[in-house]
Amino acid sequence: MVDHPAYPVGLRLSGRRVVVIGGGQVAQRRLPALIAAGADIVLVSPSATPSVEAMATAGEIRWERRRYTEGDLADAWYVLIATTDPRANAQASAEAERSRVWCVRSDDANAATAWTPATGRSKGVTVAVLTADPHDRDPRRSAALRDAIVEGLRDGTIAAPHHRTRTPGVALVGGGPGDPDLITVRGRRLLAEADVVIADRLGPRDLLAELPPQVEVIDAAKIPYGRFMAQEAINAALIEHAKAGKAVVRLKGGDPFVFGRGMEEAEALAAAGIPCTVVPGISSSISVPAAAGIPVTHRGVAHEFTVVSGHVAPDDERSLVDWAALARLRGTLVILMGVDKIGAIARALVAGGRDPHTPVAVIQEGTTAAQRRVDATLATVADTVAAEEVRPPAVIVIGEVVGVGPGTGTDAAPARPTP
Repeated sequence: MVDHPAYPVGLRLSGRRVVVIGGGQVAQRRLPALIAAGADIVLVSPSATPSVEAMATAGEIRWERRRYTEGDLADAWYVLIATTDPRANAQASAEAERSRVWCVRSDDANAATAWTPATGRSKGVTVAVLTADPHDRDPRRSAALRDAIVEGLRDGTIAAPHHRTRTPGVALVGGGPGDPDLITVRGRRLLAEADVVIADRLGPRDLLAELPPQVEVIDAAKIPYGRFMAQEAINAALIEHAKAGKAVVRLKGGDPFVFGRGMEEAEALAAAGIPCTVVPGISSSISVPAAAGIPVTHRGVAHEFTVVSGHVAPDDERSLVDWAALARLRGTLVILMGVDKIGAIARALVAGGRDPHTPVAVIQEGTTAAQRRVDATLATVADTVAAEEVRPPAVIVIGEVVGVGPGTGTDAAPARPTP
């Protein structure tokens, strides 16, 4: 008999009876995909792992707590045999063969009538890798190929453009704190599929170099006290390009809704009748301190942390922050956009009762190759920032957590502590 390669096919199991024999680790790995496929799953096994038992308790599968018996595969469309009993496996496999039910065996793939490919999913796509040569089945190689393809689809390094008509719209993508590796998988994939990218100065700039030459990149930088693209102009550009039928990504630093004016843009798009997708990003308020070796909370030191915008001084009538209340808190205070106002902020906190010796860390260009950390106290931070010529963007951390870690994160640039 000639050995031929397996014929790949996608089984549509929604509402159809699937029998799984054995409730061990193999079943635990395979059941989630069967559940996701909508199969009507019957588990036949005297015992099961805690995770499999939880699936039965949740009603995702029906569990018959007994050993396999002849006839269990009646009316089944698909069967997975995964017990440690070779005799029961062989009997069930023989029943599947007689009943013409596709059967996968975990103990002896060559005795089965079907093989399970190494599968993975990216949005809207299932990748399945199956060895073509029946005499050279290498599950680890198949899994490695699957992982490489899925990762490429997710991060955009494997281009998979849509050829059918796309629904125009805008994705508000949080790019994270600056390191291009810290953008979310979904954000990177949408960036790779974009026709137009409207990018902030604080977004992961290195990712723009990876875009194909036909992608239009619009600079929406807002330089502190310098050149900037007005928010109204940004909103207008988003609407114009989306109405032209293009896939538009608004690439922002951090998270779109953390001091990012993301809701203003979402409201403008909604008013124009344009679909909008929001992709959260890693906020610099937690990621930059972490990169500098500072936990914003720590057991026995800080049970809360508060994130505040420092772009308006405490004595400015436009300020919406209750600085006196913040001064009474015992936890960590994280200030964004506050470099030039740190002197006034420190004075307000001390006036409100915060200890002037409270540790302060200022982290400039966090998570990037230019990252540096400068340490001070509330009493000295204004002079320190001036002496060290700290420039935005910088995250300021105030509280006892500043002294908890080793001083710098594994990726942090050498610190220049100030007494």
